[in-house]
Amino acid sequence: MSASTSGNQQPRDESESLTLETDLGWAIRLVSAAFRRVATESVTELPGGARGYLVLVALAGGSEPPSQLALAKELSLDRTVTTYLLEALEADNLVARKPDPRDRRARQVLITDAGRARLAQVRQSLGAAEARLLADLDPKDTAQLRTLLARVAQTAQREVAAPDETEC
Repeated sequence: MSASTSGNQQPRDESESLTLETDLGWAIRLVSAAFRRVATESVTELPGGARGYLVLVALAGGSEPPSQLALAKELSLDRTVTTYLLEALEADNLVARKPDPRDRRARQVLITDAGRARLAQVRQSLGAAEARLLADLDPKDTAQLRTLLARVAQTAQREVAAPDETEC
């Protein structure tokens, strides 16, 4: 995998030794697989599993309830998948949907008190799993890793949303 030359990144020096330990793709793949494994165990009882968890996180952190469409976009989920996911979460009283007062055709999604309580339980279990995965990092490194990954995720989300100019 090669380094990007866009933004403030410098092209990788071809004389730089490339090993698995320095390959971004290898590291992301390994960390992603390990995180998926521990996260899945932590959210297995939640309707929708990891996706259900992300819905609750997105709703708990927001000030204004998003529409279903806005929530689907924020989470990079298909609208149909989001609808089924919200139905499952609503059946467990973890979220509620109501007509948007600005546009009665749209529906806002709100986290319920039961949803907040369930999210707190899952967060505790997931936090313990994350701590095991990040055990070799000190708290400062852990915070920096979270910050850097969030920034890369935002870039990745923009890349997914932007049309590929190389395609016809």
